[in-house]
Amino acid sequence: MCGITGYYKFDKKIDLNLKAATDSIAHRGPDSVGYYEDEVVGLGHRRLSIIDLTSTGLQPMYSRNKRFIIAYNGEIYNYQSIRNELKQKGFDFEGTSDTEVIINGFELWGNSIFKKLNGIFAISIYDKYDKKLTLVRDRLGVKPLYYFKNESCFTFGSEIKTILKFQCVSSTLNNQSFHEFMYYGYGLGERTMFNDIYKLEPGSLIEISNNNYSISSYWKHEDIVLQSERDISMSGAVSKTKALLEDAVKAQLVSDVPVGVFLSGGIDSSAITAFASKHYSQKLKTFSAGFDFDNGHNELPLAAKVAKQFYTEHSEIFIKGKDLPYIIEQMVLQHDEPFSDAANIPLYLMTKEIKETCKVILQGDGGDELFGGYPRYHILHNLKWYKLFFSSLNFIEPIILSKYIREKTKRFYPLFAAKNNDNLFAKLLTEEKEGIPELSFSKELRFLIKDQLPFLHYYNLSKQFEYLKDDVQKLLWIDTKIILPDQFLEKVDKSTMANGVEVRVPFLDNHLVEFALSLPSKYKLHKGIKKYLLKKALEGIVPNEVLYGPKKGFGVPYQNWLRGPLKEFMMDKLYSQSIMDKNLFDYDVLAHRIEKHCANKSNWGFHLWKILNFCIWIDKYNVEISYENDEFH
Repeated sequence: MCGITGYYKFDKKIDLNLKAATDSIAHRGPDSVGYYEDEVVGLGHRRLSIIDLTSTGLQPMYSRNKRFIIAYNGEIYNYQSIRNELKQKGFDFEGTSDTEVIINGFELWGNSIFKKLNGIFAISIYDKYDKKLTLVRDRLGVKPLYYFKNESCFTFGSEIKTILKFQCVSSTLNNQSFHEFMYYGYGLGERTMFNDIYKLEPGSLIEISNNNYSISSYWKHEDIVLQSERDISMSGAVSKTKALLEDAVKAQLVSDVPVGVFLSGGIDSSAITAFASKHYSQKLKTFSAGFDFDNGHNELPLAAKVAKQFYTEHSEIFIKGKDLPYIIEQMVLQHDEPFSDAANIPLYLMTKEIKETCKVILQGDGGDELFGGYPRYHILHNLKWYKLFFSSLNFIEPIILSKYIREKTKRFYPLFAAKNNDNLFAKLLTEEKEGIPELSFSKELRFLIKDQLPFLHYYNLSKQFEYLKDDVQKLLWIDTKIILPDQFLEKVDKSTMANGVEVRVPFLDNHLVEFALSLPSKYKLHKGIKKYLLKKALEGIVPNEVLYGPKKGFGVPYQNWLRGPLKEFMMDKLYSQSIMDKNLFDYDVLAHRIEKHCANKSNWGFHLWKILNFCIWIDKYNVEISYENDEFH
């Protein structure tokens, strides 16, 4: 696992500092650094040594014929089988790295190699003869890849900061991404919060040559062959799910350094621990964490029971949330954008504690999106009953005693009253509570975003997947296109790679993903039980106490922090002179929301947390807002 960056010059006279860009992501690869440059292309690489710790694994690396050069971030779990295939075709290998397999596979198969790769990756490959640069990202977007293009150059990197180091781009606000951020706490799809800096979408590749570039897909959801109850029975689906998950965990144990598991005591991490302990050649390391801000809702006792059952080398880490202002600012710098999933804080603190002990961690991201673990899937599964309830709202509302439930009911009424479910997909994750988020911002800023629809990406994907007649399945697919890459995988990558720790996600194995997404949703939400299929597959493997016990969950209590230890910090940021000079807020509305929240009369926590992160980002990166021009892109 590593960090990559580079450029393609359309104007050979411009000067681009590859070393500075590569040094900016030294945290992603503290073990070594490498460069390649000619008159057109530069590739920079920071290495975190996981497979082939010798010099034969160093990058940038040449293909056998010296025509192609690779700088790559990731891990390929099936590289040994591809290596054997290449050996049968006459290829010799100098080392044992997966990098050498990719670049020689590219020499033989070209872009077709990418479909063969089962792993997590962001890859850059340069063809010295044709002067063509190819960039590619893994199927689900586990590893990030950003790019920028103007008339002089094309630049790219594992993090936005590398692109900013090339100084080709000015820091200006992307209005569409900002509007999405207001609702979700992060931008959606290909856009970032910076104008003209984009994310390469999962399953996609870019080819750059001369003054042209093109984007295409090498894998997409539409490639998945749907299965019905006639094609596979519930018992067949249970057996295959178990086998595929076990195979995925076994494959992802490949490493030349120790491997561990983040064990929360939940279903997904317990399943990974069970299978990993069975197939790992050494004693498996497991880690659980308690925090001084978890309000006692940790799963340490349950995790300890799971660890004991599978004889792991278990460590409990107790982490104090001290120096919170510093950590919050540090996380903005790691993401290079305002990012409002506060669970990045405990992930960052945990990997900071273990980085000297364990470089590779397996964890359970993807299990909920593949197997229906969130309440919103249950809502869609029982949609006709929800619609019936809300159609009777005028009669029911007066007898609802709880103010909180009454307000939440009012909030969701328009969604269930609508004939089209696109709004429902888009808004189940938003935080609107007592008012829309835009009202905290100045009228000038609101004018800039008046033509940008924050739910656009959801609507587009809903149309893209309209051939799916099962709404629950459609939302599962949409979530693997949005919430996984844009929130959860972004959170995991940036907060863990900040400490040079690689996180692997067995649930996102190619074969398991394609199988799970092909199944009808009634297998996953059955008899009112979320993740039914996965739970049945794990019976006899994971303790029933984990499978069917109450889920405690854990949330970072930023709402309470903003009322207490972080209130002064928040006020200093929101009312700093540099922020006030930018004309961002309607301070009358903002002050009212702060007052209501701090008096515990309303919960504006998520809204204020987003604004705090936004202010830190816009100040740290000196982001400009073009009030004179409301045209996007």
